[in-house]
Amino acid sequence: MPTNFPRLAAALSVGIAGFAHAASCEKVSAAGTATVLELYTSEGCSSCPPADRWLSGAVRQHAQENVVPLGFHVDYWDYIGWKDEFARAAYSQRQRDVAAWARTRVIYTPQVVLNGRDYQGWSDSALKRDLAKLKSQPARADLRIQLETAGDALLAKVDASVANAADRGGAALYLALTQNNLVTPVKAGENSGVTLHHDNVVREWIGPVAIAADGRVTLTRKLTLPRGASLADLGVSALVQKPDSGEVLQALALPACRA
Repeated sequence: MPTNFPRLAAALSVGIAGFAHAASCEKVSAAGTATVLELYTSEGCSSCPPADRWLSGAVRQHAQENVVPLGFHVDYWDYIGWKDEFARAAYSQRQRDVAAWARTRVIYTPQVVLNGRDYQGWSDSALKRDLAKLKSQPARADLRIQLETAGDALLAKVDASVANAADRGGAALYLALTQNNLVTPVKAGENSGVTLHHDNVVREWIGPVAIAADGRVTLTRKLTLPRGASLADLGVSALVQKPDSGEVLQALALPACRA
Protein backbone atom coordinates (compact mmCIF):
# COMPACT_ATOMS: atom_id res chain seq x y z
CA MET A 1 0.00 0.00 0.00
CA PRO A 2 1.24 3.56 -0.59
CA THR A 3 3.29 4.89 2.28
CA ASN A 4 1.29 8.12 2.52
CA PHE A 5 -1.78 6.44 4.07
CA PRO A 6 -0.90 7.30 7.69
CA ARG A 7 -0.24 10.90 6.66
CA LEU A 8 -3.59 10.94 4.87
CA ALA A 9 -5.31 9.79 8.04
CA ALA A 10 -3.66 12.57 10.00
CA ALA A 11 -4.52 15.17 7.37
CA LEU A 12 -8.18 14.20 7.39
CA SER A 13 -8.50 14.33 11.16
CA VAL A 14 -10.18 17.31 12.81
CA GLY A 15 -10.92 17.74 16.48
CA ILE A 16 -14.37 16.56 17.40
CA ALA A 17 -14.17 18.20 20.84
CA GLY A 18 -15.69 21.65 20.97
CA PHE A 19 -17.75 21.25 17.80
CA ALA A 20 -21.05 23.00 18.59
CA HIS A 21 -23.68 20.52 17.54
CA ALA A 22 -27.43 20.57 17.16
CA ALA A 23 -27.84 16.80 17.14
CA SER A 24 -25.72 13.70 17.56
CA CYS A 25 -26.15 9.99 16.97
CA GLU A 26 -24.06 6.87 16.63
CA LYS A 27 -24.21 3.28 15.46
CA VAL A 28 -22.01 0.21 15.81
CA SER A 29 -21.64 -2.63 13.34
CA ALA A 30 -23.39 -5.96 13.80
CA ALA A 31 -21.80 -9.33 14.48
CA GLY A 32 -22.48 -10.56 10.96
CA THR A 33 -20.85 -9.25 7.78
CA ALA A 34 -22.74 -6.41 6.10
CA THR A 35 -23.59 -6.37 2.40
CA VAL A 36 -22.03 -3.52 0.42
CA LEU A 37 -24.04 -2.92 -2.76
CA GLU A 38 -22.22 -0.60 -5.15
CA LEU A 39 -23.99 0.64 -8.26
CA TYR A 40 -21.94 2.18 -11.07
CA THR A 41 -24.31 4.35 -13.03
CA SER A 42 -24.61 7.52 -15.12
CA GLU A 43 -27.31 9.97 -16.12
CA GLY A 44 -25.94 9.67 -19.65
CA CYS A 45 -26.65 5.92 -19.83
CA SER A 46 -30.12 4.89 -21.08
CA SER A 47 -29.96 1.46 -19.44
CA CYS A 48 -29.07 2.88 -16.00
CA PRO A 49 -32.43 4.22 -14.70
CA PRO A 50 -33.86 0.71 -14.10
CA ALA A 51 -30.76 -0.14 -12.04
CA ASP A 52 -31.16 3.08 -10.03
CA ARG A 53 -34.75 2.10 -9.25
CA TRP A 54 -33.69 -1.45 -8.39
CA LEU A 55 -31.12 -0.26 -5.84
CA SER A 56 -33.61 2.09 -4.18
CA GLY A 57 -36.20 -0.68 -4.01
CA ALA A 58 -33.74 -3.28 -2.74
CA VAL A 59 -32.66 -1.01 0.10
CA ARG A 60 -36.27 -0.36 1.13
CA GLN A 61 -37.21 -4.03 0.90
CA HIS A 62 -34.24 -5.19 2.95
CA ALA A 63 -34.16 -2.26 5.39
CA GLN A 64 -33.76 -4.61 8.35
CA GLU A 65 -30.67 -6.25 6.89
CA ASN A 66 -27.07 -5.06 7.04
CA VAL A 67 -27.10 -3.35 3.64
CA VAL A 68 -24.74 -0.50 2.79
CA PRO A 69 -25.74 1.01 -0.61
CA LEU A 70 -23.32 3.19 -2.57
CA GLY A 71 -24.32 4.79 -5.87
CA PHE A 72 -21.20 5.83 -7.78
CA HIS A 73 -21.87 8.04 -10.81
CA VAL A 74 -19.07 7.59 -13.35
CA ASP A 75 -17.88 10.34 -15.68
CA TYR A 76 -17.03 8.43 -18.86
CA TRP A 77 -20.54 8.90 -20.30
CA ASP A 78 -20.34 12.70 -20.06
CA TYR A 79 -18.86 13.05 -23.54
CA ILE A 80 -22.08 12.11 -25.36
CA GLY A 81 -23.87 15.35 -24.55
CA TRP A 82 -25.01 15.33 -20.92
CA LYS A 83 -22.68 16.04 -18.00
CA ASP A 84 -23.74 14.12 -14.90
CA GLU A 85 -23.29 16.56 -12.01
CA PHE A 86 -22.87 13.69 -9.54
CA ALA A 87 -20.12 11.98 -11.53
CA ARG A 88 -16.48 12.05 -10.48
CA ALA A 89 -13.33 10.72 -12.10
CA ALA A 90 -12.48 9.10 -8.76
CA TYR A 91 -15.64 6.98 -8.97
CA SER A 92 -14.71 5.81 -12.47
CA GLN A 93 -11.29 4.89 -11.08
CA ARG A 94 -12.89 2.87 -8.30
CA GLN A 95 -14.84 0.95 -10.92
CA ARG A 96 -11.58 0.23 -12.74
CA ASP A 97 -10.20 -1.03 -9.42
CA VAL A 98 -13.18 -3.38 -9.16
CA ALA A 99 -12.35 -4.70 -12.62
CA ALA A 100 -8.72 -5.18 -11.62
CA TRP A 101 -9.80 -7.28 -8.63
CA ALA A 102 -11.51 -9.59 -11.12
CA ARG A 103 -8.44 -9.47 -13.38
CA THR A 104 -10.28 -7.82 -16.23
CA ARG A 105 -10.25 -4.41 -17.87
CA VAL A 106 -13.95 -4.46 -18.68
CA ILE A 107 -16.11 -1.78 -17.08
CA TYR A 108 -19.74 -1.11 -17.91
CA THR A 109 -22.91 0.59 -16.72
CA PRO A 110 -25.04 -0.22 -14.99
CA GLN A 111 -22.87 -2.49 -12.89
CA VAL A 112 -23.77 -3.82 -9.45
CA VAL A 113 -20.91 -4.91 -7.19
CA LEU A 114 -21.54 -6.94 -4.04
CA ASN A 115 -18.74 -6.87 -1.46
CA GLY A 116 -16.10 -6.19 -4.07
CA ARG A 117 -17.31 -8.62 -6.75
CA ASP A 118 -19.32 -8.13 -9.94
CA TYR A 119 -22.89 -9.13 -9.11
CA GLN A 120 -25.45 -10.11 -11.71
CA GLY A 121 -27.96 -11.79 -9.39
CA TRP A 122 -30.38 -8.90 -9.38
CA SER A 123 -33.53 -10.92 -8.67
CA ASP A 124 -35.05 -10.46 -5.23
CA SER A 125 -34.72 -14.15 -4.43
CA ALA A 126 -31.00 -14.15 -5.23
CA LEU A 127 -30.34 -10.99 -3.25
CA LYS A 128 -32.28 -12.24 -0.24
CA ARG A 129 -30.27 -15.45 -0.28
CA ASP A 130 -26.94 -13.65 -0.59
CA LEU A 131 -27.79 -11.15 2.16
CA ALA A 132 -28.57 -14.03 4.51
CA LYS A 133 -25.35 -15.81 3.58
CA LEU A 134 -23.19 -12.77 4.34
CA LYS A 135 -25.08 -11.97 7.54
CA SER A 136 -24.33 -15.47 8.81
CA GLN A 137 -20.59 -14.93 8.36
CA PRO A 138 -18.85 -13.39 11.40
CA ALA A 139 -17.53 -9.91 10.64
CA ARG A 140 -13.75 -9.57 10.52
CA ALA A 141 -13.77 -5.92 11.57
CA ASP A 142 -15.74 -3.68 13.93
CA LEU A 143 -16.98 -0.20 13.09
CA ARG A 144 -18.55 2.67 14.99
CA ILE A 145 -19.86 5.84 13.36
CA GLN A 146 -20.60 8.98 15.39
CA LEU A 147 -22.29 11.95 13.72
CA GLU A 148 -22.85 15.52 14.82
CA THR A 149 -24.73 18.17 12.88
CA ALA A 150 -24.51 21.94 12.99
CA GLY A 151 -25.43 24.48 10.36
CA ASP A 152 -24.16 23.46 6.95
CA ALA A 153 -21.76 20.82 8.24
CA LEU A 154 -21.83 17.20 9.31
CA LEU A 155 -19.01 15.95 11.50
CA ALA A 156 -18.31 12.24 11.18
CA LYS A 157 -16.07 10.21 13.42
CA VAL A 158 -15.37 6.59 12.51
CA ASP A 159 -13.57 4.08 14.68
CA ALA A 160 -12.47 0.85 13.02
CA SER A 161 -10.72 -2.16 14.48
CA VAL A 162 -9.53 -5.47 13.04
CA ALA A 163 -8.90 -8.07 15.74
CA ASN A 164 -7.21 -10.77 13.67
CA ALA A 165 -3.61 -9.87 12.83
CA ALA A 166 -3.84 -11.89 9.61
CA ASP A 167 -6.63 -9.59 8.36
CA ARG A 168 -4.82 -6.33 9.11
CA GLY A 169 -2.32 -6.48 6.28
CA GLY A 170 -3.46 -4.16 3.52
CA ALA A 171 -6.80 -3.39 5.19
CA ALA A 172 -8.05 0.18 4.88
CA LEU A 173 -10.97 2.35 5.93
CA TYR A 174 -13.25 4.23 3.52
CA LEU A 175 -15.87 6.88 4.28
CA ALA A 176 -18.75 8.04 2.09
CA LEU A 177 -21.28 10.84 2.33
CA THR A 178 -24.46 9.74 0.53
CA GLN A 179 -27.64 11.53 -0.50
CA ASN A 180 -31.18 10.37 -1.34
CA ASN A 181 -34.10 11.92 -3.23
CA LEU A 182 -32.11 13.60 -5.97
CA VAL A 183 -34.09 14.58 -9.07
CA THR A 184 -32.60 15.59 -12.43
CA PRO A 185 -34.51 16.64 -15.57
CA VAL A 186 -32.09 15.45 -18.25
CA LYS A 187 -31.95 17.69 -21.32
CA ALA A 188 -29.44 15.91 -23.56
CA GLY A 189 -27.75 12.58 -24.21
CA GLU A 190 -29.36 9.13 -24.16
CA ASN A 191 -31.85 10.10 -21.43
CA SER A 192 -32.88 13.40 -22.99
CA GLY A 193 -36.38 14.42 -21.86
CA VAL A 194 -36.42 11.99 -18.93
CA THR A 195 -36.59 13.04 -15.28
CA LEU A 196 -34.30 10.79 -13.24
CA HIS A 197 -34.55 9.96 -9.55
CA HIS A 198 -31.52 8.85 -7.54
CA ASP A 199 -30.95 7.52 -4.03
CA ASN A 200 -27.79 6.53 -2.15
CA VAL A 201 -25.65 8.77 -4.36
CA VAL A 202 -22.06 9.10 -3.19
CA ARG A 203 -21.36 12.82 -2.85
CA GLU A 204 -17.98 12.52 -1.12
CA TRP A 205 -15.58 9.57 -0.99
CA ILE A 206 -12.61 9.43 1.39
CA GLY A 207 -9.92 6.78 1.56
CA PRO A 208 -8.18 4.46 1.62
CA VAL A 209 -6.92 5.21 5.13
CA ALA A 210 -4.66 2.44 6.40
CA ILE A 211 -5.48 0.30 9.40
CA ALA A 212 -2.61 0.72 11.88
CA ALA A 213 -0.32 -2.10 12.98
CA ASP A 214 -2.39 -2.54 16.15
CA GLY A 215 -5.51 -3.11 14.04
CA ARG A 216 -7.14 0.25 14.74
CA VAL A 217 -7.78 3.56 13.05
CA THR A 218 -9.91 6.60 13.89
CA LEU A 219 -10.98 9.04 11.20
CA THR A 220 -12.87 12.28 11.76
CA ARG A 221 -14.00 14.51 8.94
CA LYS A 222 -16.07 17.67 8.73
CA LEU A 223 -18.33 17.22 5.70
CA THR A 224 -19.90 20.22 4.00
CA LEU A 225 -23.52 19.52 3.16
CA PRO A 226 -24.33 19.52 -0.57
CA ARG A 227 -26.07 22.68 -1.70
CA GLY A 228 -29.78 22.55 -0.91
CA ALA A 229 -29.52 19.16 0.81
CA SER A 230 -31.86 18.16 3.60
CA LEU A 231 -30.38 16.29 6.56
CA ALA A 232 -33.20 13.77 6.15
CA ASP A 233 -31.67 12.73 2.82
CA LEU A 234 -28.05 12.41 3.96
CA GLY A 235 -26.09 9.59 5.50
CA VAL A 236 -22.57 8.41 6.18
CA SER A 237 -21.23 4.96 5.34
CA ALA A 238 -17.95 3.36 6.30
CA LEU A 239 -16.29 0.15 5.19
CA VAL A 240 -13.13 -1.75 5.96
CA GLN A 241 -11.79 -3.28 2.77
CA LYS A 242 -8.59 -4.59 1.27
CA PRO A 243 -7.77 -2.27 -1.67
CA ASP A 244 -5.60 -4.89 -3.38
CA SER A 245 -8.36 -7.53 -3.54
CA GLY A 246 -11.67 -5.78 -2.80
CA GLU A 247 -12.37 -8.08 0.13
CA VAL A 248 -14.85 -6.42 2.54
CA LEU A 249 -14.22 -7.11 6.23
CA GLN A 250 -17.19 -5.06 7.49
CA ALA A 251 -19.35 -2.05 6.61
CA LEU A 252 -21.86 0.24 8.29
CA ALA A 253 -24.31 2.98 7.29
CA LEU A 254 -25.89 5.66 9.48
CA PRO A 255 -28.43 8.31 8.42
CA ALA A 256 -27.66 11.87 9.43
CA CYS A 257 -29.09 12.70 12.84
CA ARG A 258 -31.62 15.48 13.24
CA ALA A 259 -32.45 17.62 16.25
